[in-house]
Amino acid sequence: QVQLVESGGGLVQPGGSLRLTCAASGIIFSSASMGWYRQAPGNQRELVAFITSGGFTNYANSVKGRFSISRDNAKNTGYLQMNSLKPEDTAVYYCQVNLQWGQGTQVTVSS
Repeated sequence: QVQLVESGGGLVQPGGSLRLTCAASGIIFSSASMGWYRQAPGNQRELVAFITSGGFTNYANSVKGRFSISRDNAKNTGYLQMNSLKPEDTAVYYCQVNLQWGQGTQVTVSS
């Protein structure tokens, strides 16, 4: 069965950085696309960044130039590097692979 485990969230000051990790198992990760999503309280879950099996990436306008999605197929792991974080980036961040979801990791941006 597919299992996705996110990590790397935490509390960071505005302007700071975090790197989220999504460790995948039970799936041929190299053949799958992966997305990072986030959900803030009272809001719908939204797509933040997406990477295909071939490495094509796409980003939400709100994070372009600040976030970077990548993957290491040898480690069955995906990443989301988040720089220049803003309070409005505060949310639970989830990875999705083949329509499966991880449990999420909380990111809080606050001074």
